[in-house]
Amino acid sequence: MSNAPAPGNLPELTVSELSQRLRRTVEDTFGLVRVRGEISGFKRAASGHMYLTLKDADANLDAVLWRGSAQKLSFKPEDGLEVVCTGRITTYPARSRYQMVVERMEPAGVGALMALLEQRKKKLAAEGLFDAERKRPLPHIPNVIGIVTSPTGAVIRDILHRLRDRFPRRVLLWPVLVQGEGAAEQVAAAIRGFNALPEGGPIPRPDLLIVARGGGSIEDLWAFNEESVVRAAAASAIPLISAVGHETDTTLIDFASDRRAPTPTAAAEMAVPVRAELVVEVMDLHRRLVECTQRVLDIRRERVAALGRGLGDPRRLIQAAAQRIDDAAEHLRRALLVLLKERRLHLAETAAPGRIERALAALTRQKSERLAGLGQRLRAEPMRLEIVRGRRDLGRCFDALRIAARRVVTERNQQLVACAKLLESLSYRSVLARGFALARTAEGAALASAGSARTAGHFVVEFADGGVGVQVEETATRRTGRAPPKPEQGKLL
Repeated sequence: MSNAPAPGNLPELTVSELSQRLRRTVEDTFGLVRVRGEISGFKRAASGHMYLTLKDADANLDAVLWRGSAQKLSFKPEDGLEVVCTGRITTYPARSRYQMVVERMEPAGVGALMALLEQRKKKLAAEGLFDAERKRPLPHIPNVIGIVTSPTGAVIRDILHRLRDRFPRRVLLWPVLVQGEGAAEQVAAAIRGFNALPEGGPIPRPDLLIVARGGGSIEDLWAFNEESVVRAAAASAIPLISAVGHETDTTLIDFASDRRAPTPTAAAEMAVPVRAELVVEVMDLHRRLVECTQRVLDIRRERVAALGRGLGDPRRLIQAAAQRIDDAAEHLRRALLVLLKERRLHLAETAAPGRIERALAALTRQKSERLAGLGQRLRAEPMRLEIVRGRRDLGRCFDALRIAARRVVTERNQQLVACAKLLESLSYRSVLARGFALARTAEGAALASAGSARTAGHFVVEFADGGVGVQVEETATRRTGRAPPKPEQGKLL
């Protein structure tokens, strides 16, 4: 006999009431638990909540992080990452399931994070993002420096203080979160935003970027290990200095940047030189330039003096040259007198009595002979020109005659061809070719009737391919009065 109470004594519960009792029982029993497991099926909803499954070798546990807790995470959850979650167990009545509401999540020891970091480092290095060939030199003295960091921390104050001490420059600050949910996205967006600024725009484009953050644990610095930040740093067209953490801290952005600074203060020292040292260096260079110039001038002056000593006294050289000029002038004066005397003698000989007349007569005779020769040539020239013109006209007439003859021959040939075609079309031979025949007498006269054939007695029948002789016999009609058979009308010879 069963000891179970009768069904009528059990209170009736609705599904909702039973679900609420179960929920209170589970939450009272497991109000605060700490669970270790591997993340699986991770997804982030548009509301900011995170949904995932914690699993080990034998079981699965659904978990949820509400948006407030998700924003406090110092790293980005991923499938396959082993974590330790702190929270409470509750039920989800709509699906009759229990789940864990995670209030805090942390990697399961530094070893897991380091393994994930090493895996990501190898992946990005294989893509060439850390190659030395990609690194660009830093500008010696940048006009504008862009800084990506938190606006409220001590990092920005240290950088500005160091820049002011060394070499004051214009600074543009892009404020970002450097830790927690959304920090990686903001840092990557800041790097891309600086690179997107146009040259000569209202906001000056930086010549150098500094991404800085103070020291912290690996979880605190995890935002600078995210792929989005590393890829943005590697793709930056502006030279970039990473200054994340202290000297012993290393993040993936350090490998993708153009230079790594052990501290934010060291990044400022890398960015600009010391102005006082530059002034001293410039002054030293100026002093050395003046000394070198003076030394060169002294050497040139000594060389000129040495050359002057080798040349001798310039006044003596001028005096010797002046004496040579005086001697040349005297020789020139005497030469002019001699030349003048010679010209006078020649003129006197030319002006002797009768010499001019004889010279004129000879010149006149010479010109007359030349004129006579030109007259003969002029008289012969018209006849020669007439002959040339006649030959030219004769040639033109010959050409015209040849063209006309060729044209007449062509026309006659065309007429002859036309007549031949007409004759061929009118010739009786074309009729013979169609099967007709022509009867002729031995003399060649055409026989147009049977009577003329009987009268001829003998005639020739001409076909298209030749002639045949025919002898006419007495017809049967004369003898018997009847027409003979057709085959025996004539007899071929």
